[in-house]
Amino acid sequence: MAMAFKMATEGMRVKQECLSSFMEMKWKRVSRYVVYKIDEKTREVMVDKVGRPGEGYDGLAASLPNDDCRYAVFDFDFVSVDNCPKRKMFFITWSPAASRIRSKILYATSKQGLRRLLDGIHYEVQATDPTEMGFDVIKERAN
Repeated sequence: MAMAFKMATEGMRVKQECLSSFMEMKWKRVSRYVVYKIDEKTREVMVDKVGRPGEGYDGLAASLPNDDCRYAVFDFDFVSVDNCPKRKMFFITWSPAASRIRSKILYATSKQGLRRLLDGIHYEVQATDPTEMGFDVIKERAN
């Protein structure tokens, strides 16, 4: 436990690919989501998966492991109640109950380093099971 705390408080470096993939999603719309992971050996946050433009929220949910933590950014397009097209960016912290405690600590304490770099995020969602980040939750938060 002391080792996990020490690594967590020292922080993680964020690879340039994390920012690049986010900016491509934000400005060029080449993807619908980006999933990030922490490599404990190199102590870096890196891109785990980039969702193709045709993939939706189901693709994002399917790409999150059941036994390990991840960060994700989801680009949500919707039509508002006054019939205007809108777009909101969600930052999701995925920390399932089956993940290791060390992993949970690393992801919780390293989140702000990545989050600060990703300018333009509208909402943040923390989830420990799929129901806490379901599509209905995303829609409700966006409206």
